[in-house]
Amino acid sequence: MDANYLKAKQIKLGDVGKDEKWLQERVQEDPSILGLGDLSVIERERQQISGGRIDFLMYNPEDGIRYEIEIMIGKLDESHIIRTIEYWDVERRRYPSLEHRAVIVAEEITNRFFNVISLLNRAIPIIAVQLNAFLVDNNLVLNFVKVLDITEPTDEEEQGTMEVVDRKYWEGRSNEKSLKLMDDIVILLQNISPDVRVTYNKNHIALGTTGNNFAWFHPRKGSHIHFNLKTGSEVREKRVSQFEEVGIECRSRSNGQEISIVLTSKELLDNNELFKEIFTVCEKYSRE
Repeated sequence: MDANYLKAKQIKLGDVGKDEKWLQERVQEDPSILGLGDLSVIERERQQISGGRIDFLMYNPEDGIRYEIEIMIGKLDESHIIRTIEYWDVERRRYPSLEHRAVIVAEEITNRFFNVISLLNRAIPIIAVQLNAFLVDNNLVLNFVKVLDITEPTDEEEQGTMEVVDRKYWEGRSNEKSLKLMDDIVILLQNISPDVRVTYNKNHIALGTTGNNFAWFHPRKGSHIHFNLKTGSEVREKRVSQFEEVGIECRSRSNGQEISIVLTSKELLDNNELFKEIFTVCEKYSRE
């Protein structure tokens, strides 16, 4: 297709009479424009116990992760950062069994505040999105760019050297059925290798044998379980296709090495041989 070239003029939304309410309406119509995935809106302008209102509370239906999102026209400032973190903290305390992400959206993120957010990112799962607005033949175009994402687990975290807790901690944080499903996966792995190692960390439950960990579980309040599996980059897409073919929720993770799976007991039972095959390969890969 021969596409025509059109010069775009970058503008600020305020200069063309658009305010934050207008921007929120565009996001509510199509949350995917934020570039955070196919999110669903739980509530807009959600009242907080602190007295403020969070612009958006969203979640990802695939993995259950919640996003506390603050949107700002113009330059990012200190109060915007503080509000975002405060609302994220309120929601994670309200629903501690769920994973939460703090999201800041602004038209301009200066180097000073980008550095501040980057430092906070080491302790808080915070995402920064910069909005660029353009005029093309009198048409307004919005382009959201993720300039800071959450930090992927380091090698030390993958090897289980994070803050260690015990099973009782997870029993209080998740559902009995979700933990039972993880136990069934451990039993399956014990048929592959007798040296199964389960490490209960505060943010996940790591699974490995004699090599590095290769699976990280996040038991839920529901009866399903969400976990990440390290397959290696070469066969990652093949594994995603295998799970999708049998109707199991699965997607590639951004680190290029892992896949993310949402699983029920019935799906594990119906696809036991498939899981045995893939866990065998992943266990071997973890020792290479």
